[in-house]
Amino acid sequence: MKKLFMFLAVAGLMTFSANIASAQDETAAPAAAEQVAEEEAEPVVDLFAGSGEEVPLHQALKTKFIEGGAGFMSLIIICLILGMALAIERILYLALSKTNTTKLLDAVEAALAEGGIEKAKEVCRNTRGPVASIFYQGLLRADQGVDVVEKTIVSYGGVQMSQMENGLSWIGLFISIAPSLGFLGTVIGMIQAFDAIQAAGDISPNVVAGGMKVALITTVGGLIVAMILQIFYNYIIAKIDALSIDMEDSSIRFVDLMVKNNKK
Repeated sequence: MKKLFMFLAVAGLMTFSANIASAQDETAAPAAAEQVAEEEAEPVVDLFAGSGEEVPLHQALKTKFIEGGAGFMSLIIICLILGMALAIERILYLALSKTNTTKLLDAVEAALAEGGIEKAKEVCRNTRGPVASIFYQGLLRADQGVDVVEKTIVSYGGVQMSQMENGLSWIGLFISIAPSLGFLGTVIGMIQAFDAIQAAGDISPNVVAGGMKVALITTVGGLIVAMILQIFYNYIIAKIDALSIDMEDSSIRFVDLMVKNNKK
């Protein structure tokens, strides 16, 4: 449930930010229209290239979004929003999963020396993260021998790894779908261009320009979304690898600690 709430909160925050940007554009639109009406009309090309005035990035992106076709570009943006929401949720989850394992092991060792297994369980219960959960599962079976404790740690370590990797398959799906939607828009744009050629009965740059533009914009949009999500995906994988190495190292040290405690 906590993961679901975190994902919904991130998605809602991104949607709210997009709505604020859209509202700002709508507020600024009347003032811009009055200014354009007072001045002499300039060619559209000059507004973006030759006038010397810088166009805001969000306005340029909005223009390209409309030119690329609301249908396919909306699907690509949805892939970006959902993929980013999942990626941010995973990053927050992994950040909260980070534990100072050396400090935790020292605390568990001190607890075993002072109050035994029950005191060590309390220390693990009061510590967040997968490492503390693994230690707690091992302490639950401390009376069954070190071999059982070691098998429990290995098994529960696999469970914790699965929890850390939760949602990565969906991010990978959006990484694949985004460029596929872009290529699909490219194919449809090419079909529109050939339909225009057939209707006009003449191969002219002006005839095919519209369809080709839609094709190129959707392709670029899909590739950009895939690259952004791929960066976050690789970052999450790197964090999971670092946490898994830390889990394995601390688990070995924990087993050694249990062997030492049993000898005492």
